[in-house]
Amino acid sequence: MTVPLDREAVVAAYRRNCAELEATLAAASPDALHRRSAGTRWTNEELLYHMVFGYVVVLALLPLVRIFGRLPVSANRSFARLLNAGTVPFDVVNYWGSRGGARIFHRRRMAALLHRVTSALERRLRRETDPGLARRMYFPTRWDPFFKEAMTLADVYAYPVAHFAFHAAQLSLDADPGRSGAPGK
Repeated sequence: MTVPLDREAVVAAYRRNCAELEATLAAASPDALHRRSAGTRWTNEELLYHMVFGYVVVLALLPLVRIFGRLPVSANRSFARLLNAGTVPFDVVNYWGSRGGARIFHRRRMAALLHRVTSALERRLRRETDPGLARRMYFPTRWDPFFKEAMTLADVYAYPVAHFAFHAAQLSLDADPGRSGAPGK
């Protein structure tokens, strides 16, 4: 049995992420945004865009879960295996997409994008039925550490919050720009 999704908690987390992004962007200097993040090849600004894009991806995933949730398990698993086989091209697109996206949705536009997307997600989440939230699909687990083998629609609504928090810990906005990330330097 699936535990019901606490819709209010998810919406509150969306709003916290919006406030966190706004505060981060307001406090960050241009130099800090262009500094490399910790543990990724992205700059802090590119990583912030990637965090926002995690929310955008959910808008595309919702109809997929609804469709694939109606298909036989074998078709679902086969599709997930096919996507897992394409992990290398996905990683390339994911990397370059975030680099390019940050140039379009830079610090002055990124927060507005997150507000629009989270508002849309909130409206959709409030209209979902409990049986609809229980619909599930198999996912390519090699694409993202937060993708589980099978995810319900409720899991997908909660996904961007975990994704955002994970990557927020990789920001190096307060790092000493004179220090190298390499030990001994």
